[in-house]
Amino acid sequence: MGEDNWLATRFEENRDRLQVVAYRILGSEPEAEDAVQEAWIRLSRSDTGSIDNLGGWLTTVVGRICLDMLRTRRRRPEQPVGDQSPAFADDAVPDPELEAVQADSVGLALLVVLETLTPAERLAFVLHDMFAVPYDDIAPILGKSPTAVRQLASRARRRVQGTPEPSGTDAIRQKEIVGAFLAASRSGDFEALLELLDPGVVVRADSAVAARGAAAMASGARAVAASFAGRAQAARLTLVDGLAGLVWSQYGQPQVVFVFTVVDGRITAIDLRGDSDYLRDVDLAALES
Repeated sequence: MGEDNWLATRFEENRDRLQVVAYRILGSEPEAEDAVQEAWIRLSRSDTGSIDNLGGWLTTVVGRICLDMLRTRRRRPEQPVGDQSPAFADDAVPDPELEAVQADSVGLALLVVLETLTPAERLAFVLHDMFAVPYDDIAPILGKSPTAVRQLASRARRRVQGTPEPSGTDAIRQKEIVGAFLAASRSGDFEALLELLDPGVVVRADSAVAARGAAAMASGARAVAASFAGRAQAARLTLVDGLAGLVWSQYGQPQVVFVFTVVDGRITAIDLRGDSDYLRDVDLAALES
């Protein structure tokens, strides 16, 4: 088999997956086909001898092409999402191959939500959350650091899941309360802790944190205040998925994240999270105390 035929065969082995990747990013079947075809053109013009992972290389190229298409799309008027793909036409003639791609693709409702994301958010979310592409591999496509890509995906994830972005006022107030909690905890100010805690406050620890010796659950303001008084010396004030929380780290790596729920100016819950999957995906950003 000649080199050109071998390359074409390898590309065809990846075509269906690339088609799904492009469709999930773009939400348009014709544009997805154009993106995949452009990827083939770029592959045919490239030095394939330097490509170690053809599937990964093609996914990266399709991602770059789709990002350019999204950015171009935002600069011009466009049709509603439902009109962009023949998949949503009531009188469309069924196409078995098209249906196979769409069976593994996103629904209209998700496409509508994806349309509200910026091109960078959309790409980061689709590649990471839907295709498990590492942040380190997405970063060069967007020209950003892996940490920045993680934050983009996290923002997109919140919007896709319907979690509202924190309002400026709520975020500022939460920072004040969590900062005061940290100061009272470090100084052992029991009365100050009681003032910050709701009477029915609950502290919950996941299995990873419980394995470090923490109680799985504690409740009641006095019990929680007693458990934190004089503690948290090594914890640091941190933005956790956009809201103030605390993080305890070892050797520069987060080990436990303290997630606070604040209602009407008092702390109603503190969740201690140390699960490795959670720590990998949580959006953390340093905060000045």
